[in-house]
Amino acid sequence: MRLVLFALLPIVLLVGGYFYVTGGAVMSSDNAYVQADKVAVSTDVSGIVKAVDVRDNQTVAKGDLLFELDDLPFRLALTRAQANLAMVRDQIEALKASYRDMQAQIEQAKADVAFYTREFDRQQALVARNVASEQAFDSARHNLQVSQQKVASLQQQLAGIAANLNQNPDIEVEDHPRYVDAVAQRDEAARQLSHTQVRAPFAGIVTNVPSLQPGQYLAAATPAFSVVATDHVWVESSPKETELTHVAPGQPVTVTVDTYPGAEWHGTVDSISPASGATFSLLPAQNTSGNWVKVVQRIPIRVRIETPPDGPRLRVGMSVTVDVDTGHPRGWPSFVRNLFGGTALAAGGASRG
Repeated sequence: MRLVLFALLPIVLLVGGYFYVTGGAVMSSDNAYVQADKVAVSTDVSGIVKAVDVRDNQTVAKGDLLFELDDLPFRLALTRAQANLAMVRDQIEALKASYRDMQAQIEQAKADVAFYTREFDRQQALVARNVASEQAFDSARHNLQVSQQKVASLQQQLAGIAANLNQNPDIEVEDHPRYVDAVAQRDEAARQLSHTQVRAPFAGIVTNVPSLQPGQYLAAATPAFSVVATDHVWVESSPKETELTHVAPGQPVTVTVDTYPGAEWHGTVDSISPASGATFSLLPAQNTSGNWVKVVQRIPIRVRIETPPDGPRLRVGMSVTVDVDTGHPRGWPSFVRNLFGGTALAAGGASRG
């Protein structure tokens, strides 16, 4: 019996050594949890909650109505904006008509100036020959001055109308700045009215719905409740930095969930964080102190998983285990590589991998 044990010992050592050298290609971590897109639903307008159209933990599709605000103030604002737009159009059309009328008045006033200029010159010549009276000359001079002042006044009024027409009397109504501003006000009123109905930004499950009740005043940008996505789920794992030596994006991953024993999900490594989790903590570690203790850091990785529609539902926060197939076996121990030549053994291990 002892001889049999001595004979089997080398075989056991060889088999164990083989599995040790060729194993270790899978990086496993149970520090992993299900994650998904989640958003606190809100709207950018304030108002009284008119109706809540979902119940807690209800599944919704993208675009489903979640809740509504009282839209009466917003409908009135839209009506005012539409009326203002119509008035602005009429005012611009009236300005263009006034500009054309003022041009005609200026032409008539200039004709009057020409007439009174000739009358003044005639009276001046008659006075010089003592044929006309001074009263007739003064009347002709007064009429000329009044006609000239009228032309100047009309030209000033024309300049004011032109300024209101953006210095372009032929401008299209739709291109006038006042009309553009009125259109923007109408569109903003319409946008705010549409935002009194809040819809699901993506497919998911609503939660914490009872925090919103009809009759409640909801201020703009105040979270009403949350929507957790069901069509975009991933796993976030935080393995030790010493376990990430050969982990790279694109490697296959097997995921098991504590809630569903025996079930497996498959996916790939999507990305690896550029920094450890401690780097983004509220109080980062200060390693400049004299009592520093080395702690193995954890680097978050993101795993993209395939979620069949008929499979068990994954919920945010579920504990999972990820097994990443790195394709790199453990290889020979360092002391063996140093003893027999690291290059040759490394090449042999690479060929087996």
